[in-house]
Amino acid sequence: MPVCPECKYEYVKGVTICPDCGTALVDKKHFEKPKELSESDWEVVFTSNKDYEVEMMKDNLESAGMEANILSQLDRNFPAPGDFTVIKLLVKKNDVKEALKFIEQVINNKNSENENQE
Repeated sequence: MPVCPECKYEYVKGVTICPDCGTALVDKKHFEKPKELSESDWEVVFTSNKDYEVEMMKDNLESAGMEANILSQLDRNFPAPGDFTVIKLLVKKNDVKEALKFIEQVINNKNSENENQE
């Protein structure tokens, strides 16, 4: 059975081009679905209650070539005094050591800049 590598749809034998996107079809035995990521593939490397801090750290990690994701349980629909939300930054397990080292450098640079301004 031919499969479209873009749309992931199967077609009947004899069809060679995907009618939806125009991509050349490949044989199903040559088509590999990407491995689905699970929660066990990621580890928390940074937390904050400020979403902008986590976003900035994510951008820093991605600029260093590491894939990162944010897990936020922030609910702005529920007004409450104080901020009890923890926003987590996750990286793939094989990037944890490098990410932690990178984050430590970013934090140390930020602290030294703050000391120089005082």
